[in-house]
Amino acid sequence: MTALVIAEHDHGNLKGATLNTITAARQAGGEVHVLVPGHHAQGAADAASRIAGVAKVLLADAPQLAEQLAENVAAQVVSLAGSYSHIVFPATAHGKNVAPRVAALLDVAQISEICKVLSADTFERPIYAGNAIATVRSGDKVKVMTVRSTGFDAADATGGSASVERVKAVADSGLSSFVGAELARSDRPELTAAKVIVAGGRGLGSSEKFSELLTPLADALGAALGASRAAVDAGFAPNDWQVGQTGKIVAPQLYIAVGISGAIQHLAGMKDSKVIVAINKDAEAPIFSVADYGLEADLFTAVPELVEKL
Repeated sequence: MTALVIAEHDHGNLKGATLNTITAARQAGGEVHVLVPGHHAQGAADAASRIAGVAKVLLADAPQLAEQLAENVAAQVVSLAGSYSHIVFPATAHGKNVAPRVAALLDVAQISEICKVLSADTFERPIYAGNAIATVRSGDKVKVMTVRSTGFDAADATGGSASVERVKAVADSGLSSFVGAELARSDRPELTAAKVIVAGGRGLGSSEKFSELLTPLADALGAALGASRAAVDAGFAPNDWQVGQTGKIVAPQLYIAVGISGAIQHLAGMKDSKVIVAINKDAEAPIFSVADYGLEADLFTAVPELVEKL
């Protein structure tokens, strides 16, 4: 059995979720190959070749893959699928965009957000916003899966020496075109890769207070900033800061939840964090049920005191 991991990258470098996905693929499919679809993406392919446990890297390099549009990437994957028992994507926005298309084209079921591999055809995945874990078995010849990166350790980025093989790129599907992108630039760590996250909720009251209280705390800790859906919906924080079932799934070393009540959808996105600290004046807030350390206090007093001590 051989698994094909679809790399997530920016052409020059691999995204961190690819390393976790490779670990899952090794457990599921034995030998692991990595597909790098892109344009001028030799840098990403070379990085993939150095990952421990990767046997071969396939580089599909062409202008029609420059923006990694889902239709073109899916067609590229399907063109290679006949040689693989498992096709594995990170459970990121990009992976979730491409994987269902591949599964549909191959006429197989998709297995979403696996968090544990029990055997080559049996996996665990969260359901009901992470409140239950389902064990699923697939009888399909090819298993198309997305991997929840928080469930697997990252593969070593060095130590491998896989060959890089260029494969023929598929033609442009003509089904979509790239119009433009608005990218948010930040000196902070990327949310899903951060070791420390400071997240705020609706309890902060306004976008001004959100920034005034949490930015100094995040600066002191070198942390990424996150938010609950309630805070995002209220306009306190941008959409890409949202943590939870409908946002980003994170598992940092330290997660500080400020003014977050702990709705089930939010807990689904952060309860795998190594250490959880909650600051909330409501002693009955659900966030305290998952917190390793809880501070029942007025956040408008507690957070400035914490920053001062740091």
